[in-house]
Amino acid sequence: MDAGQLRRRLAAGEVTVGTFVGLSSATAAEVCAASGADWVLIDLEHGSGGEDAVRDGVLAAGSYGVPTVVRVESADRIRIGRVLDLGAAGIMVPRLDTVEQAKTSVRHMLYPPQGDRGVATYNRACRWGMDRRPLTETTQETLGVIQIETLDALNAVEDIAAQDGVDVLFVGPLDLSYALGVPLQLDSVVFQEALARVVAAASEHNKAAGILAVDGMGAAKYVRQGFRFVAVGSDSTIMAAALRDAFDTARN
Repeated sequence: MDAGQLRRRLAAGEVTVGTFVGLSSATAAEVCAASGADWVLIDLEHGSGGEDAVRDGVLAAGSYGVPTVVRVESADRIRIGRVLDLGAAGIMVPRLDTVEQAKTSVRHMLYPPQGDRGVATYNRACRWGMDRRPLTETTQETLGVIQIETLDALNAVEDIAAQDGVDVLFVGPLDLSYALGVPLQLDSVVFQEALARVVAAASEHNKAAGILAVDGMGAAKYVRQGFRFVAVGSDSTIMAAALRDAFDTARN
């Protein structure tokens, strides 16, 4: 629904900061958007909701002019197409290993002849048939976010970054730490070397590197390392941390 604005901002070199929404709550998405997020990401992989969370969350965030990215739980063509029809500005695809898988995922985001996304007008993306421009645009508007969270993906990161339609290389920090044999050790040398490799691959091909940070201080550190699509926690983790700290303060 953002007509490609988020994609253009990243292509122009901007740093953007958002958060994950996993509580299946349009109100949570709205609060995140109202708080100043550049984008919100509705998580269908690990979040508690399904397609309804996308349907309602896109509108809730969009009412504040904030675009929604959706992490799909699979790279199936139908899943990606349905999420885009609901008005998502971008797609995040997890657990990919190869360049071919990345190419296929991007193809599912595009209408023919560039891709194989199903063509229909009676959806939010086409303003219920009143705007057919998305069907004929030759320039992609959907933000393509490919996760780098396996050893195979890391070893192919330079080639993945070179693909048209791959706009963001997004590190899944916990998955990648496990894949590297240093589970949860995000300050380890091997993990930090992997981050540097992802940032370098993104920079070489004028793409953005992305990552999930625990909090604002962690996010600022990642920005200094060259990441430009940075998520600060999630609705549930931020709420839990704030309440835990408030309860501890009250009791002590």
